[in-house]
Amino acid sequence: MMHGKTAQARRRRTRRTVALVAAVALAVSLWFAWDAANVEAEAQGALSVRNAVMDAAMQCAAVEGAYPSSLKYLEEHYGLIVNHDDYAVTYEAFASNVPPSVVVMPR
Repeated sequence: MMHGKTAQARRRRTRRTVALVAAVALAVSLWFAWDAANVEAEAQGALSVRNAVMDAAMQCAAVEGAYPSSLKYLEEHYGLIVNHDDYAVTYEAFASNVPPSVVVMPR
């Protein structure tokens, strides 16, 4: 009779261990998925900011006949709003007739 209870206790312990390992594996998988989603969202946000800057520069070139020399000009005259706390924006204008080089990096 003692042998049955011992085997039953081992089975319970084994089930608990398997459930614990499965729960930990699930938690780790969810953490990696969450991290990957955040990285993707940051990249999409940076791309959206870059597109907004380029669109404003193109609009400026169409209206004024030249690309703006600075990002600040776009912010002051074309209503461009950039969240400088979240994104580092590098705006390099080579010449007034050449589109600027714009690089946006999440902070």
